[in-house]
Amino acid sequence: MTNLLDPSILFFIFGIFAGLVKSNLEIPQPISRFLSLYLLMALGLKGGFALNKSGFTLEIAMSLGLAVGLAICIPLLSYNILKLKLNKLDAAAISATYGSISAVTFITTSQVLDQSNITYGGHMAAAMALMESPAIIIAIILANNIRNQQYENSSKNTSLGKVLHESFTDGGQLLLLGALLVGLISGEAGHKVMAPFSIDLFKGLLAFFLLDMGLVAARSISELKGKPTITFFYAFLAPPVHASVALLLCVLLHLPLGDSVLLMVLAASASYIAVPAVLRHAMPEVNPALYMGMSLGITFPLNIILGIPSYIYCAKMFLT
Repeated sequence: MTNLLDPSILFFIFGIFAGLVKSNLEIPQPISRFLSLYLLMALGLKGGFALNKSGFTLEIAMSLGLAVGLAICIPLLSYNILKLKLNKLDAAAISATYGSISAVTFITTSQVLDQSNITYGGHMAAAMALMESPAIIIAIILANNIRNQQYENSSKNTSLGKVLHESFTDGGQLLLLGALLVGLISGEAGHKVMAPFSIDLFKGLLAFFLLDMGLVAARSISELKGKPTITFFYAFLAPPVHASVALLLCVLLHLPLGDSVLLMVLAASASYIAVPAVLRHAMPEVNPALYMGMSLGITFPLNIILGIPSYIYCAKMFLT
């Protein structure tokens, strides 16, 4: 568990502590937003530079195909399980949250892999971008169908076209893909120029951002008071189950260790930025505290502190 000695993870744990003791420590929202955009840009550049070196291969195609497959299957399976205990709209919202991904968990994992000298493909940044939207689209289709069953000609139905536009033009996702393209085009020359920005500063700014995320996670725990028991079980159990499914598929496809770990992390993570932003408007019947409390209060810290080292350990067992 050397992951727990990493300064970034220690700052995250410290942020949780500061939040739980109700400290007035706070990262201003504009700074937090800048750090988020910086990390996405740096990750995209790194992926683009790596892709410029490796080119597009069958292995890359399989990884991307598996990523999309997981992004479609996870929310559908989650919804069919959750609707047995929750109302259907709540089930659809949670399935969208857990069917999408956490960019910060992915970025943190990539940093841990770098420190452990475990290589991974630059295309995994593209895999992350591809996995963000399918769950949102599935949830909106489910919600519209649920409303149509409950209320004839429901006026609350959300335009799928609008959701598609919001999903694919989201600022963070667009920046990630744009940086990936810049890195791919500029290649080694671009890598040398951007290294002081995208590599040298990365570790420190990630630690600062995880401090902020620790504060937010601690404050989100209180939002789970009074929620159905199944939400607690799901928030704890869904990550390892989803990661195990991803690992099984990676073993069957003989994917590399680093790519497999990142696919496990993507499958195990839950969105707390992109999906909630869309669901607040598309599914106003669902209290945001439900899916935000689950993803930020339980699943995010669980993955950052315990999940990442566990997923790496399991992947090494089956792939090395």
